[in-house]
Amino acid sequence: MKPALHTVTSAPVLPAYVASANECAMFEHAWRHQLPVLLKGPTGCGKTRFVAHMAARLGLPLHTVACHDDLTAADLTGRYLLRGGDTVWTDGPLTRAVREGGICYLDEVVEARKDVTVVLHPLTDDRRILPLERTGEEIAAPNSFMLVVSYNPGYQTLLKALKPSTRQRFIAIEFSFLPPEQEIAVVSAESGLSPERVRPLVGLAGRLRALRGHDLEEGVSTRLVVYCATLIAAGTPTADAVLAGMIEPLTDDADVKVALLDVARAVIG
Repeated sequence: MKPALHTVTSAPVLPAYVASANECAMFEHAWRHQLPVLLKGPTGCGKTRFVAHMAARLGLPLHTVACHDDLTAADLTGRYLLRGGDTVWTDGPLTRAVREGGICYLDEVVEARKDVTVVLHPLTDDRRILPLERTGEEIAAPNSFMLVVSYNPGYQTLLKALKPSTRQRFIAIEFSFLPPEQEIAVVSAESGLSPERVRPLVGLAGRLRALRGHDLEEGVSTRLVVYCATLIAAGTPTADAVLAGMIEPLTDDADVKVALLDVARAVIG
């Protein structure tokens, strides 16, 4: 069984983030009124960066759990472990976040097993409690605690989808890719490549995103555009950087790759 990939951050530095609408104000209102939040949007559009930005902005510790298909409720809440010959209860990341306050962020929550969402239910209504059956505890979440989950609707299937009864326990904020001029500014700042040289890369990303659902399962993320621009800024020839940073990560199909390279040559030259 794979453990929960859990990180805790309390960075004093505000992570860079460019707002596209009123998501920052909406998130802050949700935290102040103890409302759980669901973030939905494509891979690499800034959901995780947004949560890190808001945690630092609000001065809150951030407990991040990368969900996967072996993640169980016990991975989140905790379990008894042997230590020095004794059996000792050890809190999981969700339990630690509830005890200490701050934000618990479950990234790609639909990847976790179904029993995980059941554990979340008491934290997402007016009770705001976390029952621990194995210890007999019932932990009340402090006002500073906030539950945030995310998922990518583009990968939803009948087997991996949030039930309506779960979705309606959260307020939802939808994310998409930034408008071209804003994305150019972000990629330039992150990679060190000039805006003039970033512009055709963002144009190519837009063309490739339009193919999502046809030749591609998913479009080019802003993250991949940053990777590509970083390679170019380091001296990698543009054609090689585009292949490694924006084409190869999208597909293993040789024919599709050829078609994407034709698009890249048409856009970038």
